[in-house]
Amino acid sequence: MDPEKQQQIMGYFIEEAREHLETIEKGLLDLQSTMNDQEQLNELFRAAHSVKGGAAMLGFGSIQKTAHSLEDCFKILKEEPVPVDQKLETLFLKGYDTLQKLLERLQGPFGLRDEDGAEIVQESQPVFAELKKYLDALVKRGGEADAQQALHDAGLEIANEVINLLRQMLMLFKQKPDAENRKRIGTLCNQLAEMSPQMQNWQTLVKTASKAIADPKNSYDLIAPVTIKELKYASDFIAVGKPDTMPPSSLLLELAGQSPPQTGIKLKDKEFIIKAEPQAAAKKLIETFDKKQLTVLTKLLVKEVKS
Repeated sequence: MDPEKQQQIMGYFIEEAREHLETIEKGLLDLQSTMNDQEQLNELFRAAHSVKGGAAMLGFGSIQKTAHSLEDCFKILKEEPVPVDQKLETLFLKGYDTLQKLLERLQGPFGLRDEDGAEIVQESQPVFAELKKYLDALVKRGGEADAQQALHDAGLEIANEVINLLRQMLMLFKQKPDAENRKRIGTLCNQLAEMSPQMQNWQTLVKTASKAIADPKNSYDLIAPVTIKELKYASDFIAVGKPDTMPPSSLLLELAGQSPPQTGIKLKDKEFIIKAEPQAAAKKLIETFDKKQLTVLTKLLVKEVKS
């Protein structure tokens, strides 16, 4: 090729590359805003891609490789909504600095010699390796956050459906407590259970409530407040992603004809049993211990709660 023509092509490439570097620098200096604008992200990607293509055509391997590394990282930004922080911005700017340094050498009086370009690229490898590794970590973190958000949204949806069914249940509790009415409430309990078949404690709670409601010996005045309160309380935990936090209370278990869990305490070589329900447990402790012992026990409990 005519040396004059080759010099002209070189001039075109340098001028175009400088424009592309300005685009990249502008996008990186406010990376958070850039991440919020898909077209700006596309511009970053296209700028690096164009520099890579021009460098490859003219045989500048070091510029081609560096632009390619930036292009790969910009592709991740295009495809994954990663959170932007100071570390990510700094790593990207260091990668940009490498490309700028190579272009400055190319414009210098001695041009960009292959050995100089190879040395600059070699020095930049740890930066691009760290950038790629950090991007992968941010993508993973973002994926976990998306999964957590999806779980939270699903929990809120279930909790809202629970509230709707509990309103219907409350209306039925205000009606005559005959067999047909109890059956209707039982149908609502079945619907509650179907909402989250994978939540073990929720299933146990709903089934226990259903048994308690079906027992004609349990008046609505007795069973309604317990059932509504515990199901509502459990739905609050579902809404925050903790579906297995609320098992049936001892009272609800008793109303369902089931034995509540019991805890054995040994005192002076004698063992007595208390129900694992706070109010019942407190009553048993007051009956068993004298005032001095209760004072010591209270201090121990307070200390345990604060620890």
